[in-house]
Amino acid sequence: MSYSVAVVGATGNVGREMLEILAERDFPVSEVHAVASRRSLGKEVSFGDSILKCKDLEQFDFSGVDFCLMSAGGAISKEWSPKIGAQGPIVIDNSSAFRYDSDVPLIVPEVNADAVAGFAKRNIIANPNCSTAQLVVALKPLHDVARIRRVVVSTYQSVSGAGKDAMDELWTQTKGIFVTDAPEPEKFTKQIAFNVIPHIDVFMEDGQTKEEWKMVAETKKILDPKIRLTATCVRVPVFVGHSEAVNIEFEQPITADQARDILREAPGILVVDKPEEDGYVTPIECVGDYATFVSRIREDATIENGLNLWCVSDNLRKGAALNTVQIAETVINRGLLKKAA
Repeated sequence: MSYSVAVVGATGNVGREMLEILAERDFPVSEVHAVASRRSLGKEVSFGDSILKCKDLEQFDFSGVDFCLMSAGGAISKEWSPKIGAQGPIVIDNSSAFRYDSDVPLIVPEVNADAVAGFAKRNIIANPNCSTAQLVVALKPLHDVARIRRVVVSTYQSVSGAGKDAMDELWTQTKGIFVTDAPEPEKFTKQIAFNVIPHIDVFMEDGQTKEEWKMVAETKKILDPKIRLTATCVRVPVFVGHSEAVNIEFEQPITADQARDILREAPGILVVDKPEEDGYVTPIECVGDYATFVSRIREDATIENGLNLWCVSDNLRKGAALNTVQIAETVINRGLLKKAA
């Protein structure tokens, strides 16, 4: 069986990554459509060895499509995902537009694949925030064994999470510092080159940012509503790859050695953890990889049943495009979509 797939937002960072991953994983496609806004009509993007020309979202007929992978931003998704879903395709949306909708499942296949069947209510499945996706992949196997009570996480998020313009701003500022004068910030609130910014998304009334709130709400929806989580989300001058320093308090005793053994057997995780030089993973080493890497696993003596760990993943892959494709694979593998091309 093969399936017709449309990638909406095909010219963006994540859209291009979706096309690349569909090809890499030999997703059973009968045809792939690159779809974008009218201004990108005819623009060429790669799919494996093929070149696709972008089609206009407003004119494209989705009635013959099985999966629509959306990566066009929240406002566009909010308008178009219900329209597309009503034409028949299962929409897998990478934006935040439907993550908190009770009728839309929020899925990380390694964590809550059983919930994917809930797409039938609206024909939409939501992909979580990039920082949440890698976190819950690491938390799930530990939670199953020792039950997590509380999580304190500090993120070190690459600029690619804010799009191509953000990547360009890091590059031009860095170059400007050495060549002339660094240009004024446009995408970010402060200079990002050689700096860190503790501000991602908008501030909320309680003082946390929307990015921090997302991590709390999404972890509860995906993993367990009883988990208490607090986050500080920071943008760092890294092009690709999100990192997280995670402190976990458990209900039951668990040692660092036990955690390593559990995580080594868990899907989607690679443990690289030795207390020596090169015994851990950094963002630059995770780029292009499917895995969520876990390092620096150690016991926290300041709390009962506490662990610390370091979690790194390619945010354009597991944090976005890869997880989207994995959701589609889960739908197929569970026999939830019978239509074949």
